[in-house]
Amino acid sequence: MTELAKSFEPAAIEARWAPLWEASGIYEPTLDPAKPSFCIQLPPPNVTGTLHMGHAFNQTVMDALTRYHRMKGCNTLWVPGTDHAGIATQIVVERQLQEQGLSRHDLGRKNFVAQVWDWKATSGATITNQMRRMGDSVSWKHEYFTMDEKLSAIVTETFVRLFEEGLIYRGKRLVSWDPALKSAVSDLEVESEEEDGFLWHIAYPLSDGSGRLVVATTRPETMLGDVAVMVHPEDERYAHLVGRTVTLPLVGARSRSSPTPTWTAPSAPASSRSRRRTMPTTMPWASATACPRSACSRWMPA
Repeated sequence: MTELAKSFEPAAIEARWAPLWEASGIYEPTLDPAKPSFCIQLPPPNVTGTLHMGHAFNQTVMDALTRYHRMKGCNTLWVPGTDHAGIATQIVVERQLQEQGLSRHDLGRKNFVAQVWDWKATSGATITNQMRRMGDSVSWKHEYFTMDEKLSAIVTETFVRLFEEGLIYRGKRLVSWDPALKSAVSDLEVESEEEDGFLWHIAYPLSDGSGRLVVATTRPETMLGDVAVMVHPEDERYAHLVGRTVTLPLVGARSRSSPTPTWTAPSAPASSRSRRRTMPTTMPWASATACPRSACSRWMPA
């Protein structure tokens, strides 16, 4: 009698049974119109990496569902695939070229694209081999890659159709820009670092020279767009400043201070700035009237 291993060792079992199951053809879908059908698509993992515990959990649940419907006699299809991960893939390939003292510009567009496809074949095979070892009951004849020619055409058609139906729109967004790649990258691909900020205190001199109004901010560069200064109506320190005019530092434009009666937050600062980027900062006048229940203002000549 062979002695039992002290711990479960799946490697030998996976290496033996996974290829047999795949070769038997039991993962291929049937097309019997008399039977109910069940189809599920694998959320494609990024071709840039390898599968982790999250993938293993996700695929275990999907595999259980697929095998359940298959045993019920349904026409069953689990579609596998991988995602191109655009910029992330380019970054990986470019780093490999840098180790050889080359850049994508040295290769030219055509050769660089070919290099990316070669790398995809290597990395993609790692992911599919992991899936095979786990015994995922997917139909490998239906495997796809998100940059396959057929899929690219479908994606283009889908986005155009959604746009024409008014379900999506193209707008301006803040993006993470990579100055080396000359492209926007996903926030997930950005390494964030925390750093101590700095609180700037800007002194707005009263136009009559009798004093000044100090406002604290972490964004001093937006001062050039300020067109008014707002004060808390319940703060006695600033009550006497309501309606008086202050001068915008550096620019010299004059702004009138205004109360903000809708400001109810207990932690609200005693004074703040308001800006409107479409208004020229060199206008010699600007005053604000608070809008009900909002932080916006209606602008009018003083």
